[in-house]
Amino acid sequence: MSVKGSWLKIQSYKHDGSLHRCWERNYVLLDDENFFVTANHKTKVTEANGRRWFSKEPAISFFSKHDWFNVIGMIKDRGVVFYVNIASPTLLDRGILKYIDYDLDYKLFPDGYIMSLDEREFEKHSVRYQYPSELKEVLIRSAAALFKKLQDRDFPFQMHIIQELFQQFIKEKKFLF
Repeated sequence: MSVKGSWLKIQSYKHDGSLHRCWERNYVLLDDENFFVTANHKTKVTEANGRRWFSKEPAISFFSKHDWFNVIGMIKDRGVVFYVNIASPTLLDRGILKYIDYDLDYKLFPDGYIMSLDEREFEKHSVRYQYPSELKEVLIRSAAALFKKLQDRDFPFQMHIIQELFQQFIKEKKFLF
């Protein structure tokens, strides 16, 4: 059953099952065999330590159902900034989108610059949570494949896709700034 048109929570976890972060309100624009695509703006985010904050800009997110990543396209004044999480495939569990965050992240800026993030955190957590060697291989391969997609600006790393989905969000939910 599709959840398109629903408002859902998103929860990320660490490898040991502990809650990492929760986004309260996310509108599902697309639910197909490969992705959940969501939109949000000024949604409440709660960190594992209890700290709460609100997202600043509208965002369109792609949560892969089969591959080891998710992508957030943050719509900023200077253009779209893409944030990539290397993460487990996302699943829908009792109305909540859930995935495991594995720390390896990238940011793609509007000028094309790609920044690699959290490599030290990945190494620290791979020891702390005892990632099996097979899992580490999957995560490193996924990170390399995503880096290539970022360089080539392959789907979903295209500003026009984010803009079209944002317009859909505005139309469907009468989004106001």
